[in-house]
Amino acid sequence: MTVPRPRARLAARLVAPPRSGARARVPRRARASLVAVPLSLGLLLTGCFSASASPGDPGDDGRISVAHMQPPRSALNPMSDDAFKLSRWSTAETLVQLNEDGDALPMLATGWEREDETTWRFDIREDVRFHTGETLTADDVVNSLQHAIDSTPVPRILDGTDLSVEADGDQVVVTTAAPDPLLPHRLTSPQLSILDASAYEGDTIDPVGAGTGPFEIVEVNGVIGATLDRFDDYWGDPAQASGIDVSFVPDGTARAAALRTGEADVVEAIPTGQAGSVEEELIHEVPMPRTNTLYLNTESGPFADPAVRAAAREAVDRAAIISSVYEGRADEAEGLLGPALPWAAELRDDAAYREALEGRPAPAEVDGVKITLGTFTDRAELPEVAVMLEQQLEAVGFDVQQDVREYQFIEADALDGAFDAFILSRATVLDSGDPVAYLASDFTCAGGFSISQLCAEGVDDAIGVATETEAGAERQRATMLAEAEVLATDAAIPLLHERVIQGEVAGVHGAARDPRERILITAETHLD
Repeated sequence: MTVPRPRARLAARLVAPPRSGARARVPRRARASLVAVPLSLGLLLTGCFSASASPGDPGDDGRISVAHMQPPRSALNPMSDDAFKLSRWSTAETLVQLNEDGDALPMLATGWEREDETTWRFDIREDVRFHTGETLTADDVVNSLQHAIDSTPVPRILDGTDLSVEADGDQVVVTTAAPDPLLPHRLTSPQLSILDASAYEGDTIDPVGAGTGPFEIVEVNGVIGATLDRFDDYWGDPAQASGIDVSFVPDGTARAAALRTGEADVVEAIPTGQAGSVEEELIHEVPMPRTNTLYLNTESGPFADPAVRAAAREAVDRAAIISSVYEGRADEAEGLLGPALPWAAELRDDAAYREALEGRPAPAEVDGVKITLGTFTDRAELPEVAVMLEQQLEAVGFDVQQDVREYQFIEADALDGAFDAFILSRATVLDSGDPVAYLASDFTCAGGFSISQLCAEGVDDAIGVATETEAGAERQRATMLAEAEVLATDAAIPLLHERVIQGEVAGVHGAARDPRERILITAETHLD
């Protein structure tokens, strides 16, 4: 069974994510078109092939220079967040990849089937070579996954899971302790990249020269930069660029300057305050799966009263915050999930979704109600958001006292319910590409990140249904019904959805603009 072309932009015909008992495969004739944009996931890519490079006949359009926001934190150990650099350089690959809608698609695994509720069998792609020259085998896959399972701390995507892996011929069998409909999605995490056995030595994992992607890491200079060259034995269409030259530039002003001067071809995360100093055609705003939300304490204090929470909800002027603090470079929140999930907005027209919101109480009249409002300084915009929210809340009768600190010094108090209200910039899609884990963590009775201290039977039931639903359209609908149940409590008032500003000099083609920040330079990326 095939999936219709997910966007006119992606030429490959891809195989649908499997249902229980069904097998997903990509035929050999489709492999070349699938990997022409490795890890592209159906995202919007710019440009086309240059005159000197075409599929199957790689030209040399020069090297791509990239300025990253953060240097490696753990010497590129894939068990850390450094894994996302490996995927953004297209040097390390996973068994499965995600498309724009969050569907699981083949990568180093050509297909899979779910044999029963807890057993999955993955077919490993043939003729894949590591950068060492060794051929990928099922044993290599098991080795990499087992290192992730045994890692301390365990990669986020595996936290709370219990699974085992074994090779069976050219297949890999993954068994989970409990039914897990999102297992293929978990295997898309860059922290579960498959590396050559030589990368693992004791507690050290060194990905240099050990991946399978179209680019090979040939040198890493600590927190200064890295060098990657095109890998000519790549299993798909070779990279069009001859290599990637990476610089780590934590200072946002310096990154913007590198874009203006052309010192970098592709630049991560241009600060909003610097965007105006760059030619508009060089910057691209990418909606992020991150929502700025006002969490209200439903357990104690004034906001234990649903009508008082409704008064706060009605006081918020999102457009004013976006215009002033974000200079218009953010999206007004209609719900907890934003435009980085393309399916979310249309499902808010569901009758059951609208019905859940109709039961919200009318706002109470407040006069001098004292509340504490907390947030943190680590994200420069949040203290400014707090100032504007204070003004908006006081305009309807609240008496607001702010408490603003560094995140490391305020998180524990926020989770303990020390504030009546708290402003948080929160990632809504975690490593699996699925937002249900975020909803469960933040809004269920047993949630481990419940700043709102919410415990509501209807919310728990709705999130429970979403958790157990198989991946696909029905899970998306169940997720949105769970969002509606949360919003109906006014425990969380979504303010805005953030965008990241990516810089690309004129002449860059095919740089991925990825809301999940998993990919950046692909095999198709090249310069005029």
